[in-house]
Amino acid sequence: MKAYVMDAQGNHSLQERPKPTLIDDSDVIVKIEKTTICGTDLHILRGNVSTFKSDTILGHEGVGVVQECGSRVSKYKPGDRVIISCITSCGSCSMCQKSQFGQCINGGWILGNEIDGCQAEYVRIPYGDNSLFHAPEDIDSESLVFLSDIFPTGYEVGVLDGKLKPADSVAIIGCGPVGLAALMTAKFFSPSKIYAIDNNPHRLDAAKELGATHTINNSENTAVDQVLDITDDVGVDVVIEAIGIPAGWDMSQKLVRPGGNIAVLGVHGKSATINLEDMWKRNFTMTAGLVHTYTTPALIKQIRAGHLHPEKLCTHHFPLSETDKAYDTFINAEKHNALKVMITNS
Repeated sequence: MKAYVMDAQGNHSLQERPKPTLIDDSDVIVKIEKTTICGTDLHILRGNVSTFKSDTILGHEGVGVVQECGSRVSKYKPGDRVIISCITSCGSCSMCQKSQFGQCINGGWILGNEIDGCQAEYVRIPYGDNSLFHAPEDIDSESLVFLSDIFPTGYEVGVLDGKLKPADSVAIIGCGPVGLAALMTAKFFSPSKIYAIDNNPHRLDAAKELGATHTINNSENTAVDQVLDITDDVGVDVVIEAIGIPAGWDMSQKLVRPGGNIAVLGVHGKSATINLEDMWKRNFTMTAGLVHTYTTPALIKQIRAGHLHPEKLCTHHFPLSETDKAYDTFINAEKHNALKVMITNS
């Protein structure tokens, strides 16, 4: 089969790989219909993910059709269309028993990281009963692909962990796809103000269209001053950091109001300093971590009700044979006005 692989030297390309087979009796083999590229995949390409195993097929998002099931799989059968969760959950370890599926002792984020992922014709999903969702036939497949990761991540790790409440103000640092997903799900709580911060005018335009009340261009590093000026130097109730670089964390510390919350979505590959000499007295809360995907069923309901439109983030389409081109487009997003790219296995 065709699959997109990164080797030990950091080279990434479409290759011929063996079709996956069942290894454990909880496995499910899925034929990919559609997949996509995540910002986390770019962190892997840049060497910022220490757990990545070289010569692994990339990707952890997708929708497909079940081809084969292990003997212990009871929720799925061949022919079922499924959403692949970016998180693999065994369902029985001490962390899964606490619904901390992202920290599963036997799984977690392993797809396209420690084991072969979804940017291929077929993928093996361990613990299939707990790591897949049935794909509703009344929702377009592109929206469903984005429920694999960015919308549960934006909602759970950003909005819910950030304790956003009705009438709160929220600043979203970084308007890439996951930041925009956080913005779109933040609207469930009717925040009074949504400050969208980015250097990319196209992304800021998208944020405005998707509901931001204020778009702040940080190309001259003035975003903090702009927001503090609007808020009379108080800051905002919730800061969602969605870029994963030290500058994003530094901005978060400066923007959060006393008693407010900082929720870190970004994948940080370098150390960032917590300035406790300034922050200790501000009664702030900081959260960070992996998504657990427990909100996927609720997000499906929000799409069906017309309150959420993930497909609005899809800007480019490619066949699997042009995955190199899809990566070039996603890496050079500003040049191509790209948000999410869709890759179809034809």
